[in-house]
Amino acid sequence: MLSCKPNNHSSSSPFNKFPKSFSTIFPSATSAFTTYASISASLMLSRSIFNDLIPYPLRKHIFSAISSLFCFFSGKQTIIIDQFDGIEPNHVFNATELYLSTKVNPNSKRLKVSKRIKDKGLSFKLDKGQRITDSFNGVELKWRHVCYGVEIKGNVTEKRYFMLRFKKNNGDLVMNSYLPFVLKSAEMIENEMRVLKIHTLGNVRYGFKFKWESIKLEHPSTFETLALDPELKTMTIDDINRFIRRKEFYKKVGRSWKRGYLLYGPPGTGKSSLVAAMANYLKFDIYDLQLENIKSDSDLRRLLLDIGNRSILVIEDIDCTVNLPDRGHRRNGQDKQLTLSGLLNFVDGLWSSCGDERIIVLTTNHKHRLDPALLRPGRMDLHIHLSYCGMRAFTLLAANYLGIKGEHRLFGEIEVLLEATKVTPAQVAEELMKDEDVDVAVEGFLSFLKQRKMEEDKLEKDEALKKAEVKESRELKIEHKYLKKDEASKKAEVKESQE
Repeated sequence: MLSCKPNNHSSSSPFNKFPKSFSTIFPSATSAFTTYASISASLMLSRSIFNDLIPYPLRKHIFSAISSLFCFFSGKQTIIIDQFDGIEPNHVFNATELYLSTKVNPNSKRLKVSKRIKDKGLSFKLDKGQRITDSFNGVELKWRHVCYGVEIKGNVTEKRYFMLRFKKNNGDLVMNSYLPFVLKSAEMIENEMRVLKIHTLGNVRYGFKFKWESIKLEHPSTFETLALDPELKTMTIDDINRFIRRKEFYKKVGRSWKRGYLLYGPPGTGKSSLVAAMANYLKFDIYDLQLENIKSDSDLRRLLLDIGNRSILVIEDIDCTVNLPDRGHRRNGQDKQLTLSGLLNFVDGLWSSCGDERIIVLTTNHKHRLDPALLRPGRMDLHIHLSYCGMRAFTLLAANYLGIKGEHRLFGEIEVLLEATKVTPAQVAEELMKDEDVDVAVEGFLSFLKQRKMEEDKLEKDEALKKAEVKESRELKIEHKYLKKDEASKKAEVKESQE
């Protein structure tokens, strides 16, 4: 009989080349996955405990120390450029962002692209976490844009900074040549790309700091087209020019290089148009501040620090925008609030010196409602009264809207009616726009003035009649009072005679 032996592999089989402990050296796939899951869970738990037990500032210092240690052994040096220097915007950060926007290339993994309606081309910026390499005098410089969120009292604040890395032996070149080159290049780029902007407050607060948001200012108003009395217009332009050229004078006399203007008058007399004309004439940005959005004096001070130089700060209708408590008073028992004292310090206090070449404009329809402390020289240096439309302002409007360069047969009658009625430049402009035919438009405006004169005369008569009725009623009351006294006196005399 044939003996039955197990069918073993021959000695030449490739399986015999592995040791018997093969299974102990390479665990099964299930065992490997279990180990990986266990290690991952342990790392996640450790990270969670690390984040919970160690506060963010300390974690930041630890990571910074580790990064510095690696940089020390790698022969690299790192420069951090934060977005803010304390509570003030960091000019180097803004310059770096503008400079690097010209260095982006299509090969970048992620870019931010934008274009306003009237911009000629696309605008590119580095997105968060992206890197870019620059070269200066043969030296390689690596930039990185870093963004991260920090939670402060339930509010998540976005922190941003640029990180620049280079070889240590190039430190002197970077500090003394490259960074000044970046600042100078950014200034040149800004001048080439400069467009006037109007800024307003956004709805989001970043780290308890309101954020100015801007849009391109395209208001067409100029001093040439402004329907303003020529003498008043000349005085305003001369005052602005005098302010701009006297930087050294302000410094010599120890005053902040700023100027305050109060524009007051009835609605529709061109206060906002005058502000736009000033901005276009000076090439200054406008910062439109609504006091209703400001909750405290400290918020107002922070906003002042974020306003750029060569700008116009406008607070429109200041008499009715917000009810400011007097100095020393509190509103609703709150300590943190916007006060008149804070506004005065904002306009002409220590904080107002944080910036140069600034103009502050307040507008109001009712000058008498404003606190006298707000109107004194040093705060509102020049008071400009914008009144109803006169003949010279009408002539300019007729030239702008209808192309009338000289006289018109109806101008004499219109001049008489303008002196006798109260019509704002806005009403005049609206009437002149009603027809493209010159004669029809002028005749329509004359009819409007006649109708307005009749209405004002009727209103004047009604008011005079009411005053007469009030006066007559008052006289009757006085007469009735004296009659009662006479009757009482007579009764007393009769009674006395009877006794």
